[in-house]
Amino acid sequence: MQISFHGACQEVTGSCNLIESSDFKFLVDCGSFQGEEFSSDKNAEAFLFDPASIDFVLLTHAHLDHCGRLPKLMKEGFSGKIYCTAPTKDIVTIILLDAAKIMSEKLDINPELLFSAEEIEILMSHFVTIDYNKDKRINEFVSIKLRDAGHILGSAFFEIKTLENGVEKKLLFSGDLGNPPAPIIRDTEFSKGADIVIMESTYGGLIHEDREVGIKAIRQAIIDTIKKKSVLIIPVFAVERSQEIIYELNDLVENNFIPKIPMFFDSPMGISALEVYKKYENFYDDETRALVNSGDDIFAFRGMKFTPTTYDSKQINMTKAPKVILAGSGMCNGGRVIHHLKFYLSDFKAQVMLLSYQAKDTLGRKLMDGEKSVVINEENIKVKATISVFGCFSSHADERALEDWFAHLQNPIPKNIFINHGETDRSEALMDGLKRITNNNIIIPEFGVKYQI
Repeated sequence: MQISFHGACQEVTGSCNLIESSDFKFLVDCGSFQGEEFSSDKNAEAFLFDPASIDFVLLTHAHLDHCGRLPKLMKEGFSGKIYCTAPTKDIVTIILLDAAKIMSEKLDINPELLFSAEEIEILMSHFVTIDYNKDKRINEFVSIKLRDAGHILGSAFFEIKTLENGVEKKLLFSGDLGNPPAPIIRDTEFSKGADIVIMESTYGGLIHEDREVGIKAIRQAIIDTIKKKSVLIIPVFAVERSQEIIYELNDLVENNFIPKIPMFFDSPMGISALEVYKKYENFYDDETRALVNSGDDIFAFRGMKFTPTTYDSKQINMTKAPKVILAGSGMCNGGRVIHHLKFYLSDFKAQVMLLSYQAKDTLGRKLMDGEKSVVINEENIKVKATISVFGCFSSHADERALEDWFAHLQNPIPKNIFINHGETDRSEALMDGLKRITNNNIIIPEFGVKYQI
């Protein structure tokens, strides 16, 4: 049996893992590469395998960097099933429709990247939903179990049992692990053990601040925004980060921790995702379910306005400061936040809070790194606004959480550990941390190379 990595390999985006033997061939995730541009020509490059030969796909969650190349996979011959949780399926539909729309509006788009709503509908007919912690036999050689990864609603890590030449092996794919405790979603589950583990390393070697630090920072930023009669911009991912920050703002407003101020949620996809979240309240953690059962609408409160249409979005800039704008995307590499940043980055009174991971070459990464001039829509913009960065709202596990998750793997203890989904220095930092726990084989894989397992 062999494993090879076709994305998120010494980088964070483009997750795509191939497991193959003489009896089966399947993928775990098939995501888009993301960088400065919303879509990259890298996504149009040919797969190093024949999509028609793939028996099935296991999808850990709905973020674009894990599902974005599924339409390409299907168009090039894949005809099998895609296994995931029910919330993941619903969110994937929203995310792919949004991606298709955005790419269709780009004048210089590589036509190889385009896909239609009709193709997405066909793709979604391949999806099979599975509950957490239920054994599912895929075929005579492979069975799976999904465990709650605590990353976003419906996210999972996969326990996979394979049979090859009469020998059973257990593989564990972490997908993206969560950062508990977080509101709404349940804490990350643990697995008892595996022969081979493939785990993410987005924040390898780094420790997040306590969540209360971030909540206090948002509260203070809003108070400062009111005093200065200025603008606070919070770039957010449409799924998970949006819902989490709205939840925290709801708590601040309803408990009178902040004065009244106009707030805008400027993300059509995020607004659609809210409906999915409301549909799957049974996936919430106990505290959030109790709030909902008490009659609290955790996504609606005084001062918050949703702006689904382009006209609504344009009206935000017509609203006098002070105001708070939540807009996608979280890495500032697309979506409506681009327009707000173009409008306000040169205002020394404005604030931008980066609460998400910022991949290399994205606008968000450039702002995080302190660049004083950036290009937005071919226009040079001076950065005079205050830029702040907080990792505590990350939906990814930090070094301590990653090590803790791995330390639970005792029966069996993994003999081979592959570290992916992280920039090289983050993967190396996690490797150093895991070496304090195990003497077994740890590999930071190379793109497209096949490893015997």
